[in-house]
Amino acid sequence: MRHTIRAALVYFTIVMGCGFALGVIRVPFLVPRIGERWAELAEMPVMAGVIYFAAGLILRRFPAIASPGRSLAAGFLALALAVAAEMGLAVALQSQTLIEYINSRDKVSGSVYIALLLVFAMMPRLRLRASP
Repeated sequence: MRHTIRAALVYFTIVMGCGFALGVIRVPFLVPRIGERWAELAEMPVMAGVIYFAAGLILRRFPAIASPGRSLAAGFLALALAVAAEMGLAVALQSQTLIEYINSRDKVSGSVYIALLLVFAMMPRLRLRASP
C-alpha cells in the first residue's frame, strides 16, 4: 500500500506541476488572444501527453504497483488528490464557492477536462496493459 500511495503522489505531482506551468503560459498569453475555451482545449493534448509519460514513469519507478488493482488504485488516488487540490485552490484563490466554481467552467472545455481526468485516473492501468 505504501508504494501505491507514493506512486500516486509522484504521478499527481508531475501532472499537476506541468498543468500549473502550462496555466502560467495559458492564462496571460493564450486566453486574451483566443479565449478561455480555446486556450483550455489547446492545452489538453499537451496534458494528455504528460499523463501518458508520467504513468509510464511511475510504473517503472514503482514496480510494486505493476498489477491491475494497484495501478488503478494509484491512478484513482492521484485523481482524488488532483480534484481536491483544484477545488481547494478554486475556493481559496478565486473566492468562489465550490458550486460557483463548477458553474463557471466552460461547458465544452469543462466536459473535455472531465474526460481527461478519467484518462488520468486510468492511464497507469492502461500503460500496464501496453507493457510487455
